[in-house]
Amino acid sequence: MRGGRLAARHVARSEQVRGGRPAVSKQLAVRWPVIGAAERQAALGVLDSGILNGPSAPQVKGLEKEFAAFLGARFCLATNSGTAALHMALAAGGIGAGDEVITTAFSYVATPLAILYQSAVPVFVDIDQETFNIDPSLIEERITPRTRALLPVHIHGLPCDMDEINSIARRRGLLVIEDAAQAHGASYRGRPAGTLGAMAGFSLNATKNLPCGEGGLFVTNNETFLPVARRIRLHGIDAEEVPFDPTHPLDEEGEEKVTGMGWMYMPQELPAAIARAQLRRLVEFNENAAANAALLTSRLSGLPGVIPPSCPPDRTHIYHKYRVRLDPEAMGFSMPAAEMRDTVLTALRAEGVEATLWGAKPLPELELFRGLGHARGCAPRTSELLDCSLVVGSQSYPLFPQPRALMEQYADAFEKVVTNIAKRVDAVQR
Repeated sequence: MRGGRLAARHVARSEQVRGGRPAVSKQLAVRWPVIGAAERQAALGVLDSGILNGPSAPQVKGLEKEFAAFLGARFCLATNSGTAALHMALAAGGIGAGDEVITTAFSYVATPLAILYQSAVPVFVDIDQETFNIDPSLIEERITPRTRALLPVHIHGLPCDMDEINSIARRRGLLVIEDAAQAHGASYRGRPAGTLGAMAGFSLNATKNLPCGEGGLFVTNNETFLPVARRIRLHGIDAEEVPFDPTHPLDEEGEEKVTGMGWMYMPQELPAAIARAQLRRLVEFNENAAANAALLTSRLSGLPGVIPPSCPPDRTHIYHKYRVRLDPEAMGFSMPAAEMRDTVLTALRAEGVEATLWGAKPLPELELFRGLGHARGCAPRTSELLDCSLVVGSQSYPLFPQPRALMEQYADAFEKVVTNIAKRVDAVQR
């Protein structure tokens, strides 16, 4: 409809753009991560100790113990990134050159990169349209004699359908590794994300709900995988066998204990100390994010063409990202979804909403992966999602720390933008 297209071109000219008052007061927004007295005290404690690093250093060991207890997992190894944690899991699982690892078409590029680090081949599967996670019903058709593992991603903080994924893995003799980089504290049927497969990788990047700047966490309940991952983390050295003397923290020796290939994936004491302080507030931030998401969903679900994210009743969502889909036809438009999305995004930003796009293309369409035989359009559901959706909240201003009043204003802005669209469509059609 031509009227709809003309209206869309001008919808970003909200009252705010024409000089009116924006719907959102930016003074309410809380920037992430939230650094307080506990984090400052933890950092100063590290500096006062004079111990800055080491596989057996007290902050690293403390973080490992506390996060394992938080999940109810047996073992945890701190790393310098979530990508490193995933790579350690793949290497510990014996994934090697030419092996295929099935993962989702919708994730951050670190997921398939960790597979490539082992000279293995990422095989992408499209998503479930409601959860945005890998669709288990599409997995088996992608399994070949070279498939060795499944790497599901709990995207945006919502766990995958892990019972179905684990069932496929058992039938086909495959290893399951969770990418839980965005899912600290999420749960599936009463079990924490990160304890639902053989191993898992978490991220402590500053954008996550458990931030330290840069860092990661490898988790497993398996005694066989643990020592292999530990060696991979530190140049092939089994650091558990190296004694730690706090009076000589730089004098750990272990070169003679090198037993195989390894990398340098060790964390440092300062980020570990900050992560420990943040871990004590993780439940609080997760609960606040869930409450903010519930408020937005209750307000946005009644708007024509606005589809809030859904969460199945058998799991909990921590809303690392709150992704909203837009339906141009329901809004009264006949135009490409991406054009409509960009129009609404511009209007929301003009009203003061922190809104963004996350993920421009399905992973198999990135140039890096085109040589793996993935045809353009091989993940149509992922493409459709990215074309028609936006994220409420940004990485610097996510839902975790925001006050309820700000979420009410975000919802007001959505109502204002959608109403403005409807009025313009109606006026043009007349």
